[in-house]
Amino acid sequence: MTRDSLKVDKRPADSDPAAGAHSAQEAFASYAAPLVDHAIEYANAVREDASPEALHKLRVSLRRLRSLWWAFEPLLEKGENTRQRALYKFLATAAGKTRDWDILIELLIHDDNGARSGTSEIAPKLQDARGAALSTSRETLSNADVKHLLREALSSASKELNTAHERMPLRKFARQRVAASERSLNKRMKRARRAKRSNYIAFHNVRKAGKKLRYLLEFFEPVLSSGHKRTLNRLKQIQKRFGTLNDVVASEMLLRDNAALLAGSGDTDAALHWLGKERKRRMRSAAGLLRKL
Repeated sequence: MTRDSLKVDKRPADSDPAAGAHSAQEAFASYAAPLVDHAIEYANAVREDASPEALHKLRVSLRRLRSLWWAFEPLLEKGENTRQRALYKFLATAAGKTRDWDILIELLIHDDNGARSGTSEIAPKLQDARGAALSTSRETLSNADVKHLLREALSSASKELNTAHERMPLRKFARQRVAASERSLNKRMKRARRAKRSNYIAFHNVRKAGKKLRYLLEFFEPVLSSGHKRTLNRLKQIQKRFGTLNDVVASEMLLRDNAALLAGSGDTDAALHWLGKERKRRMRSAAGLLRKL
């Protein structure tokens, strides 16, 4: 299952788009503009490209935008920042509805080969459901006018920051926001270690916090001091272990929610049984990793 890369751009600081900025306010647009361009590009691509990769790239680009707006939250008007982050979440969810079917199909048909879950017979119905979800995703993204919304969000935030009277040194700001994100991750890891094995939400919160921290390190790495190698290695482990758990949990929920749609096309009970066993196995694996970190 292809996931967004964990690699942090190792360009020297003077080649970083924000290298010439002395303040966080000055640097914002150089971080945000490329992300907005990518999101618009991927949104346009989804109109023609029905592949899982096109949808995945769009969803990742929107998640990065949401994390960047979170990073600059202390410098932006709270209400507007909350609205913009909600917008990115809405658009990512629109793309994600189709992506969820791709993951379910990959788990049941490809990873399992239909052998244990007995799902080879429902493959056509799964593909039909995926096609319907893709149509809905495309319609939602088209009606939302992604290009206009993202350009407007970038313009509004940039204007607010550029007219601010106070200035925060970029390096200091980056350290503070990465540190805040690290504290959030550590707090959620502590809760998950204490949680019952059936408490998936606690594990899911660790995954989200880890992803946010990774994005911030990718944004700010050129202006941060060294010493994040251990953190990045830990984040890589979390993403891989907790990501595979999330795939199974989301797929199990999707199959249960659409059981009526797939009725009569195959043994959905067998598929749910297999996914349930996989969920428990991957929960144990995720819990084991938490104990080691």
